[in-house]
Amino acid sequence: MTVSEATHPVRLGFLPEAQAIDDPDHPGLRRAGPRAAAPYGDDRVEFHRCPAVDLLRSDPGDLDLLGAGFDSVDLSGLEVLQQTCAAVLDAGRITDAQAAAIRASLDGAVLPAAHGPDLRVLHIADEGLIMRTGGPNGRSLVGPRSTGMNGHGQAVSIHVDQDVFGTPLEQVMDGRAPSLFAHESPDGANRDSTLLLVNLWIPLRQQVQPLVLADGRSVDRRRHQLRYGLPTGTFLERDEDQLVNDIYTLLHDTGQRWYFRSDMDHRSAWVFNTLSTPHGAGVLPGEDVAEQCFVALESLEEAVLAADEETLGAALSGVAGATLPADTPPALRSAVGEMFRLLDLVASDGPSEAWVEASRVARGRVVRSSLEMRMVVTVDPGRTA
Repeated sequence: MTVSEATHPVRLGFLPEAQAIDDPDHPGLRRAGPRAAAPYGDDRVEFHRCPAVDLLRSDPGDLDLLGAGFDSVDLSGLEVLQQTCAAVLDAGRITDAQAAAIRASLDGAVLPAAHGPDLRVLHIADEGLIMRTGGPNGRSLVGPRSTGMNGHGQAVSIHVDQDVFGTPLEQVMDGRAPSLFAHESPDGANRDSTLLLVNLWIPLRQQVQPLVLADGRSVDRRRHQLRYGLPTGTFLERDEDQLVNDIYTLLHDTGQRWYFRSDMDHRSAWVFNTLSTPHGAGVLPGEDVAEQCFVALESLEEAVLAADEETLGAALSGVAGATLPADTPPALRSAVGEMFRLLDLVASDGPSEAWVEASRVARGRVVRSSLEMRMVVTVDPGRTA
């Protein structure tokens, strides 16, 4: 399949141009203004349908960590990690013991990369291992506040996770981070180091809300990558002088190139440069229909348990005539097809306990669950893809 055939219009959120202001601390650059939204809130966000290549179906082959800013790695050989991830997915939350098991599995590991050199894990950060959960079409499935590692929603808008020149790296590393870590920033770069601060993004299940990443070589960082101060007091325990995390938001530009995978689980993971790589959750074609089916099935399950005939009819009428767009990725098309089948089944044969269980499983296919953590890696000279 060609790249053009595997390209989909994925909805991504960006900082609106109106929210950009001159940066008084960095002459010649701009930053996000005081009214700009955080990456995890959907107010004051500008959405664009961006052409994005599904790397599950077409792979250009030059998207490695040192060049593009991201790569995928094979985790299938880490048996304890695989068992732990399966248990976390089944429970819908992660425990301290499971987090410790995942960290132990990765500590010192060599991660086989899809495109560039393998990566050796040198250090895993004590903070930042969290579980994110989101429903189709950006539907929130978590409460207004997270609890430790759990209860985190997906990122609504594109962002870069850390400013190499800012808090907390400035304090933690006494200003040495820019000279130690490879990075591409609006006002500096380090292209010589093979030491990287990265995020490891492990999808427990992902057929909706995929992580979408920009090829850093396509981003005009001085014009479109803007500093933003992210308060962290609600989800991280930090010293007073490190409560505001210096990150970046992104303005949209048609020259930016975007990539994703339409179907992933914990056998593989994304690794991306924490200091440089724009990323966020995307909305795929067909997710609006998946959300309609999700809501209908959830209402039907509740109605079956309550023997509520009126709600049964209303839920079925809510998805009458719904059809998927032609450019819906195959995995999502299959998942929605199963939900359609169950809706047809309950309409013709009536509900049953077995139907309720099958409906719950089908809805689970369109819930995105992922784990993410931060680590220091180095390029392993032993193998290059």
